[in-house]
Amino acid sequence: MNSHSKLEKVETSALELQKNTKALKSVSLNKNKKLKDAGLFALFVGPVLLAFTLIVLIPFFTGIYYAFTDWNGITGAVKWVGLDNFKYIFTEDKQFLDSFKLTTKYTLVAIILTNAIGFGLALLVTQMLKTRNILRTVFFMPNLIGGLLLGFIWQFIFVKGFASIGELTKIPLFELAWLGDANTAFWGIVIVSVWQGAGYIMIIYIAALQNVPQELIEAAKIDGANRWQILRHITMPLVAPAVTICLFLTTASSFKVFDANLSLTNGGPFKSTEMLALNIYTEAFVNNRYGIGEAKALIFFLVVAAISVIQVTYSKKKEVES
Repeated sequence: MNSHSKLEKVETSALELQKNTKALKSVSLNKNKKLKDAGLFALFVGPVLLAFTLIVLIPFFTGIYYAFTDWNGITGAVKWVGLDNFKYIFTEDKQFLDSFKLTTKYTLVAIILTNAIGFGLALLVTQMLKTRNILRTVFFMPNLIGGLLLGFIWQFIFVKGFASIGELTKIPLFELAWLGDANTAFWGIVIVSVWQGAGYIMIIYIAALQNVPQELIEAAKIDGANRWQILRHITMPLVAPAVTICLFLTTASSFKVFDANLSLTNGGPFKSTEMLALNIYTEAFVNNRYGIGEAKALIFFLVVAAISVIQVTYSKKKEVES
């Protein structure tokens, strides 16, 4: 009995040792796998994260610090002034408030027109047209041209081209001083921005429209639905996620409009078309009041972020309801 018991103990110990060995090997393999995954993650994400930190995060938080100083952006003397910059902006800087109102007006107009035209173009080029691929290319091409270059091209069109057409045809529309009057200059910026952005928005809507099940549309036609009813009750609810994306993109880009504003009017005449981004740029890099410029940029960031979050949240809820 004793020898049999000893043998069982030896076998039990051997089994436990074998199990422990397997467990150690498993832990070692898992550890090596985790190290390998961490190495691959660092290899692929590390450079991007480093670049993002250097180019975006560090300047962002540095800018927040400078928003509470009176630094002129050139000298090394930085004086902490607390909330003085923000008090100045809201109490004495009338131009900032005027630029904010103008930018809000421009954003509302640009969002509506860009999405409406982009969606209309998407509906057009998703029809069975022989030239639909050529039309897609033509409509998208303005988005490939840089904003500054595009602005200077349209500046020539508004100043020289329209004036020449007006002399020949005597049409009042072409005889207007498009960039010399506050009202027409505003609409000039809108025209250029919408012309550039509608093609990009069109591509997103095309992708959404191509995913609409044709069976539903055919069934609706059989049931007697007309084109408007199909668009309203079938197409629009199904492309709602694309609408959310396009509204977000156009909201952010419209609020941040700078290059078209700079190249077309440079804020003129008499700062009547100076948008927020151009106002911030002028304050920081032309007037050399970097602290006030950063304070304006911080306010601008908070406003755009809040509006974007509200817009996306509301649009997502509408998607669920529909």
